[in-house]
Amino acid sequence: MATKGKPRNAPTADAAAPSQDDIGVEARVVAGLLLNAALEKRNGLDEALSQPPARALAPVDRAFARAVAMAALRRLGEIDQILDRRLQKSPPEAVRTLMRIALAQTLVLETPAFAAVSTAVKLAERDPKTRPYKNLVNAVLRGVGRDGPGLTTAESNLPDWIAARWKAAYGEAALVGLALAAREEPATDLSLKPGVDPAAVAATVEGEALSGGTVRTGRRGDVATWPGFEDGDWWVQDAAAAAPARLLDVKAGETALDMCAAPGGKTLQLAAAGASVVALDRSASRLKRLTQNLERTGLTAEVVAVPAEDWEDARTFDAVLLDAPCTATGTFRRNPEVLRATRPAEIAKLADVQHRLLDAAAERVRPGG
Repeated sequence: MATKGKPRNAPTADAAAPSQDDIGVEARVVAGLLLNAALEKRNGLDEALSQPPARALAPVDRAFARAVAMAALRRLGEIDQILDRRLQKSPPEAVRTLMRIALAQTLVLETPAFAAVSTAVKLAERDPKTRPYKNLVNAVLRGVGRDGPGLTTAESNLPDWIAARWKAAYGEAALVGLALAAREEPATDLSLKPGVDPAAVAATVEGEALSGGTVRTGRRGDVATWPGFEDGDWWVQDAAAAAPARLLDVKAGETALDMCAAPGGKTLQLAAAGASVVALDRSASRLKRLTQNLERTGLTAEVVAVPAEDWEDARTFDAVLLDAPCTATGTFRRNPEVLRATRPAEIAKLADVQHRLLDAAAERVRPGG
């Protein structure tokens, strides 16, 4: 299948992919940093977004850098197929990163080729490690622009071991369908505070109200600029992720424990239902977003940065919610980096962690809870 053609959910010019004339070279630098951080470790992209190079960008440039990095992650296998057909031997990783970022712009985000190529050459020229390869960068990228990307396969975007497991479990046709889905950026789901009208929110964000109080929108860009964000009317949370807290059905005045709380959507749901909530997570940095969302929405919870199984507190609760750590490969459309960050050995390791957390959760439920 050819890579040309704008994806159905590609960022629009007035959202995550603003006018190219307004976007500087530094945004492309940050896009490369985000891409490499995502490939190096789980949650690497989010961590890199909080570091000085990304934070120094204007919001519109930072959104563009993230959009480019995510496009590259979703099409990484295809982009490498295109590059490898034109490379006699693999260049240094920094050079490959420049070309990956450029092709993500031209083939996925439909950036004008001259702009992406020119910027990639400038970036190659300004670093002594990549300067000797600037002519290579120019030749390869111009060649792709002249001749087209050629045929690629969506399955190449999946790590071999994951593709093999999915094929064995679901069959060849399902594997192809999953690979095609992995190319596309999903819609954004919003969970609403009690009393907020789903129809009204749907109208302001150009979305639709789903059952269960979720609003789904194809809108792109920085959610902090969307109507209702500053007012704390909603928070971003996939509809599937919102289901467990709804099923728990806590009542006002009850106590609830969210054992692996970050980034916090379920904690917000429990607090919005009127429960007295304790939110635990081992990652203090990931709990910052939860604390910010609590402040923004006017909801309250006791937030504790500690591994749930090590929490030294005698309290028991009416309701305990455990969203145990997992490979998270089921979130591949929203978080394509998880496919690259996950290793086969993690599956058994995480199962052991889940077992310990389930034991700890059972001890936290009060009799009759």
